[in-house]
Amino acid sequence: MSDYAIQTSQLTRDFGAIRAVDGVTLDVPSGIVFGFLGANGAGKTTTIHLLLGLIEPTAGSARTLGFDTRQQGQAIRERTGALLEFNGLYERLSALDNLDFYGRVWHMPATERQARIQELLTHFGLWERRKESVGAWSRGMKQKLAIARVLLHHPQLIFLDEPTSGLDPVAAASLRDDLDALARREGVTVFLNTHNLDEAQRLCAQVGVIRSGKLLAVGSPDELRANTDAPRLEVTGAGFDEAALAAVRSAPGVARVEFQPAPRGAEGADGHDGRLLIELRGEARGAPIVSVLVGAGASVEEVRRDQASLEEVFLSLMEEGQ
Repeated sequence: MSDYAIQTSQLTRDFGAIRAVDGVTLDVPSGIVFGFLGANGAGKTTTIHLLLGLIEPTAGSARTLGFDTRQQGQAIRERTGALLEFNGLYERLSALDNLDFYGRVWHMPATERQARIQELLTHFGLWERRKESVGAWSRGMKQKLAIARVLLHHPQLIFLDEPTSGLDPVAAASLRDDLDALARREGVTVFLNTHNLDEAQRLCAQVGVIRSGKLLAVGSPDELRANTDAPRLEVTGAGFDEAALAAVRSAPGVARVEFQPAPRGAEGADGHDGRLLIELRGEARGAPIVSVLVGAGASVEEVRRDQASLEEVFLSLMEEGQ
């Protein structure tokens, strides 16, 4: 297999006057979880449909698992799994019967099919409830079963479209842990559409950010954070009154200042204690800014120079895209 599970060149798709995917060039290495980040309507789902060969591009090209998406869509779909808008479950059937049905669709031999079903249901913590009708299950349990369905035939690549959308925080965290463990154990490539930035930062080795069909950035979460133009200081201390805040806001190299007061009831806190998040411009240094704070009467306990969070990078890219 190629070193890349997905390769696109100027991939474009129009729907009438609307350009849903706009000149996307992308290489996704094999064996990683790749996060495709964007707001609803950014072009994420259309991109998956193009990569599966379900629709043809208006211009450009794409290869999935080495197969041309225009000419070899059937070969692609035989080697991939996809969880898109619908979970594909038959709610009157049990979990066992659902997976057995799909195993037969994939022409899996009976012995292999039964072993794989037990393996996946055990991994997802569903084996003890395998004979229950799926319709009575929680949304989180159904979503785990749907992902087991996608993985049943040992695909080399799976596409997941907002797999934790609508789940409560506990169910979403559990599903993320299951996905991470499965991706590592089976070496499958995961193409994950999401607008959940915490999910992307936890799971993804690489991410791509898309807005209005245009790919704005690609790299690891750390690379995107390191490349942002908004390094920042986190300053913990006391005496962050209006005079101190005004002084630091007017200091050279300071783009923005946010004050986060200490929790109420914290020992010694008087309303001016807490943390400052100071967004810097370019190559601004922290020492002169700390000196400004001290000169304004603040007491500085700790200073950390940090990079922007993935959420901040994402929002910055969205603003630049506009």
